[in-house]
Amino acid sequence: MKLTFKGSPQPTVGIELELQVLDPETKNLVSGAPRILERMHDSAHIKPELIESTIELNTDVCADVPAVRSELRQRIGELLRVCDEAGYELASAGTHPFAKWSEQQITRKERYQMLVDRCQWPARRLMIFGLHVHVGVENGEKAIAVFNTLTTYLPHLLALSASSPFFTSLDTGLASSRIKVFESLPTAGLPYRLRDWAEFQRFIVTLVNARAIESVREVWWDVRPHPDFGTIEVRICDGLPTLDEVLAVTALIQALVVWIGEQYDERTRLPLQRDWIVRENKWRAARWATAAEIIVDEKGRLQRLSESIEVLLESIRPVANRLGSAAELALIDEILRRGPSAERQRAVYEKTGNFKKVMEQLVQEFRESVERSA
Repeated sequence: MKLTFKGSPQPTVGIELELQVLDPETKNLVSGAPRILERMHDSAHIKPELIESTIELNTDVCADVPAVRSELRQRIGELLRVCDEAGYELASAGTHPFAKWSEQQITRKERYQMLVDRCQWPARRLMIFGLHVHVGVENGEKAIAVFNTLTTYLPHLLALSASSPFFTSLDTGLASSRIKVFESLPTAGLPYRLRDWAEFQRFIVTLVNARAIESVREVWWDVRPHPDFGTIEVRICDGLPTLDEVLAVTALIQALVVWIGEQYDERTRLPLQRDWIVRENKWRAARWATAAEIIVDEKGRLQRLSESIEVLLESIRPVANRLGSAAELALIDEILRRGPSAERQRAVYEKTGNFKKVMEQLVQEFRESVERSA
């Protein structure tokens, strides 16, 4: 078995956004995806997911983030129209605050049925919703080098997107409970540090031959090379409640991949954070989001994560300018000012003591953000 990385000569960008399908009255998750999909003409970009209360919306391969904005605005607008007609609402966040995973219907698709049969309880608990961002890379060797360095910044991306403080009617005490639920799968979580493309191939071949996975699609790392698409796929982010937040984080990811890639092209020694530091920093981001103090070196020195993000933004702004995504990247400043969604959700619950009010805010934020961009 040989994996071919179908490289992209340009840093193209595309996203996958997992949306919650809701009952308009109760604001609970509802198995509406099959009915919605029947009404959608654009089946190539609107897809089912593991549970029937999830709709996955995809973009095409886009040249830049403004093109992603245009596609999302049009496709989400159409999806909202269909949901209105069918009697559903949509929201975007890493978890639903009060739905029960045990009541979710598994999509009748062989791939999902096999996942549940193999993984059982960890798979059945996957009542979670994320944002996946693909960025084109020229070749497999470069993809592995960039992928290794990118792990240092996974806590930054998780903190900015953190939107899952509640799970099954409980305040988890975390900013992102979604990431902890997802880590329970056997091939999920932080990736291994890889020497080169050949080692990644050996990893995949071993697991395929051992019947642990069928393809790279079952490697659910927080970031992974995607050979068929010729991309690096960042998967750590919670679902983000507004279109602006989705675009801001997408712009950050694309600029970050290009920034690291340019250092690789210049034969600059790429910095690699120790894996035990990355693991601890990821935990801190899941717990406290941008308010976390992360470890910056092997002496154990600390820096507030929000400050580390600001330093990173200054480094990559020139790249974003060249990519045409400066306006979208600037929206990260707004997330830092307002706080990630987890903080906003907690504020609503602390004020009202009502999880339904949390969902009402998420529904409103999502729809209004799309309408404002029209």
